[in-house]
Amino acid sequence: MTEREVRDYGYRSENLSDGELKHAYGERVHILSDPYHLSLLAKLSSADTVQPEINHLVTTLYRDLIAAVVSREFPRISRSTETRMIEHTPDGVFTGEVIDPTTSVVAVDVARAGMLPAQVCFDALNHVLDPRGVRQDHLIMNRVTNEKGEVTGARIFGEKTGGDVGGRFVLFPDPMGATGSSLVKAIRYYQENQNGDPARIITMNLIVTPEFVQNLTKAFPRAIIYAFRLDRGLSDPDVLESPPGTYPDRERGLNDQHYIVPGAGGLGEVINNVFV
Repeated sequence: MTEREVRDYGYRSENLSDGELKHAYGERVHILSDPYHLSLLAKLSSADTVQPEINHLVTTLYRDLIAAVVSREFPRISRSTETRMIEHTPDGVFTGEVIDPTTSVVAVDVARAGMLPAQVCFDALNHVLDPRGVRQDHLIMNRVTNEKGEVTGARIFGEKTGGDVGGRFVLFPDPMGATGSSLVKAIRYYQENQNGDPARIITMNLIVTPEFVQNLTKAFPRAIIYAFRLDRGLSDPDVLESPPGTYPDRERGLNDQHYIVPGAGGLGEVINNVFV
């Protein structure tokens, strides 16, 4: 086994508990690693996978991710609902805990990688919530890089948003959590330009890096992170042998151009078949 083939300790069976990766990043970071979703991500990450399978995989992954977020984070109520069997028996009534349909949500499309994920989440939310309380906003953003190709920040050059976010769950379904610069910029936009204090701010990523986790949680301690995979493939072998977050200053998941390793390539480009 070569140095670069060292298996990340985080993905050994003993480091998974209740469907989550054990780590030292804090209780607001949820890495929902399981063999099924890791298999889908492995296929999505492969250079052999092309459209239309790419969009099918992204859609499947985000349908499952929004289901996990809603089940774990959204308020619930007890409700009784008559089933079709009520015509035959008075016992044809289901009573149980369901998602509170009055929950107000904003799904933010951070274009371009976030366009499809945000639409998937928006559609799913409209099935379980009162659609009058479900909104989709759009931010047109891109990375800002220096002459070396290193990411120095992000800029917003277009937006179409629907107003205040007070009391709402604000979701950011953005596939690749690399440096965190785009989502830091997006969340700050809502803090500075939209009225009200959100009930919760939740980022929904397919893959994140340690750098992303550290940058986002430092900028917004209240933010909650959900992802399927943590990539820290450029860390030293001894770091990979430790639980994630043990050596935060030595974990590395980004190359010099701030792309994720092992990663999946630039999904904004891959999803849209535009490689610029």
